[in-house]
Formats: sequence, structure tokens, C-alpha cells
Amino acid sequence: MSDDTSLASFHDSLQQPFPPGGLSPLLTALWWAGKGEWVTAHDQIAALPGANAAWIHAYLHRWEGDLSNAAYWYRNAGRSMPDNELGLDTEWQAIVQELLKAS
Repeated sequence: MSDDTSLASFHDSLQQPFPPGGLSPLLTALWWAGKGEWVTAHDQIAALPGANAAWIHAYLHRWEGDLSNAAYWYRNAGRSMPDNELGLDTEWQAIVQELLKAS
């Protein structure tokens, strides 16, 4: 399956009321974020370790508008905080694609 197809399938699954079975905790958090469920996404990611979890955590705080907290999590992820030119949807897609490739 190509990355685009994987992303498209993941995006299409947002039409369902619950995430598809078999998603990693990281992708489950992104699935809830894709549904616009910030609190549920944050609850899913808050206690998870690792750079990718920190990246998702950073993205969520950027979405929330808490840029100082987002900057902290981007540093923990080993990434630079995107400037305002990179939209939240674009960053969400980039994270999903990277995690789908890794799964």
C-alpha cells in the first residue's frame, strides 16, 4: 500500500465513530486529533514516552495555541517548532504519514 493510500485510508476512517482496531497508541491519538477531539487526543498521548509521542504532544499544544508548551515538546521531540506558514492540517498529515511508514 502506498503512503498516499495509507493516509487516505486513515483519513477516511475518521468518518467512523471510533478508531479502527489495531492502531498504535500514537496513531490513535492522531485519529482523535483528526476528529477534532483535542482532549481525547491529549489524554491518549500525555503519558507516552518517545520522540514521536513528544512530536504529537507538541502538535496538540500548537493546535491549542499554547506555544510555549508546544516549544517544550518540540524540543523533547528533537524538532523545531514550525512557523505559522505550516498549517496544522499539513503537520497532522506529515505526522500520520511518518507513523504509518514506521508501522
